[in-house]
Amino acid sequence: MASPDLVSSLPCSTGESFSRSFNIAIEETSPANFLPVPEVSNSSVCNNSNIPKPPPLPDKTYTKTSYPKRLANCSSVPRETKDTWDKLFRDGYGADVHIITEDGPIIPAHSCVLGVASPVLGNFLQQSKVKKGIRYIKIPGVPCEAVYAFIRFLYSSGFEEEEMKKFVLHLLVLSHSYAVPSLKRLCAHHLEQGWMTPENLIDVFQLARKCDAPRLSLICTRMIVKDFKTISSTQGWKVMKRVDPALEQELLEAVVEADSRKEERLKKMEEKKVYLQLHEAMEALLHICRDGCRTIGPRDKVLKGSQVACGFPACKGLETLVRHFSSCKTRVPGGCVHCKRMWQLLELHSRMCSEPDCCKVPLCRHFKEKMQQQSKKDETKWKLLVSKVIAVKNSLGPFPARSSGLL
Repeated sequence: MASPDLVSSLPCSTGESFSRSFNIAIEETSPANFLPVPEVSNSSVCNNSNIPKPPPLPDKTYTKTSYPKRLANCSSVPRETKDTWDKLFRDGYGADVHIITEDGPIIPAHSCVLGVASPVLGNFLQQSKVKKGIRYIKIPGVPCEAVYAFIRFLYSSGFEEEEMKKFVLHLLVLSHSYAVPSLKRLCAHHLEQGWMTPENLIDVFQLARKCDAPRLSLICTRMIVKDFKTISSTQGWKVMKRVDPALEQELLEAVVEADSRKEERLKKMEEKKVYLQLHEAMEALLHICRDGCRTIGPRDKVLKGSQVACGFPACKGLETLVRHFSSCKTRVPGGCVHCKRMWQLLELHSRMCSEPDCCKVPLCRHFKEKMQQQSKKDETKWKLLVSKVIAVKNSLGPFPARSSGLL
C-alpha cells in the first residue's frame, strides 16, 4: 500500500504549462520557378471547336487547411519506432538530465523529452541548476523501479505487464503529480479490469480520490457497498478508520443509502407484482363472463370430457375463487374472506369498466351506482388503486406477457 506520506512527498501539478516556440520559415515561391505554360492563340481556339473545355477549379473542400484535421486523428506507430525510443532511454545517449531516486541508481534522461511529456517536469527542469551541463531533479517517495517505469512511459508509452501490475498504485500517483493523463487513464483501466482485490480496494479508493480519478473512485465505492462485510474486515479499512474517520463515515452513509434504495426497490417490485395480479384478474374476469371459459364457464354450459381445459393462464387463479363464490351461502363481504376478495374484484372491474350497460360481468352496474354513495376517503383509495392497475397495464405494452398462478 502506498503510505499517506507518498502522496504528500510527491510534487503536485502547479497547472503551469510548458511550451516552446518553433519558428518555421515558409519561403514564398516565385512564379518564375514554375514551368512555363504554352500560350494558345485566340485564332486557333476559334478555328478548332473540338478542343475540350478545361476542368473546373477545385472545390473549397479540397483546401490545404482541411488536411491537418483529417490526418490528426490517424496515427500508426510501428514497433520499430517504439523500440528506438526505448533504446534511447535505456542507453541514455546524449542525456542531459539525471533523475535521483531514494533507493536506487541515477536514471539518465533527456530534458526535451521530459519537458514535452510532462509540463510539471518541464517547470522543474527550467528551475533546476545546471552542473557541468547536467540538470538534476529528484523524484522521492516511490521505489526506483516505479520511477524507471514512469520515465520509460514518457519516452515510448511502453510498459511491462508485470511492472505495471506491481507498481500500478505508484504509477497512478506519479501520473497525477506530474500531469501525465494518458498514464493515469491506463492505470485506472487496469485497476478496473480486475486488479482490485478486497485487500487493496481501500488503498485504491483513497488514491483515486486524491488523484482526481472520479470513475475509479465510483467503481471502488460500488464494490465496497456490494461486499461491505468483507471489505470492512480488511487491514486497509482499519487503517482508514484510524487515519481518516470522516471518509469511513462517508462510506458507511453510502452503504446505508444503498440498503435503503434496495429495500425501496424491492418494495416497489412487490407492489407492482400485486397490481399486475389485479390486472390479470380483471382480464380473466372479462374472459370468463364475456367470452366464456371452457373450464369454469359460462354457467349455462358444462365442460365435456372431450373438451380441452382453458389455456388462459389467469383463469387458473380465479377458478377456485369463482366456484366458491357461486356456491357459498354466506356471500357477505365481511363474513367470508374468499367472498370478500371476490366482491373487491367485482367492484374494481366496475370502476375500470367503460361500458357498464352492455357489460356481462355480474354487478357491474350495481357498483357504478354504489360509487355515488361512498365517502371521499374511500373514493380516493379506489381511484389510487385503479390508477396503479392502469399504470401497470400501460407498462406492459401492446403485447403483455401473461403469467400463471396469480391469485
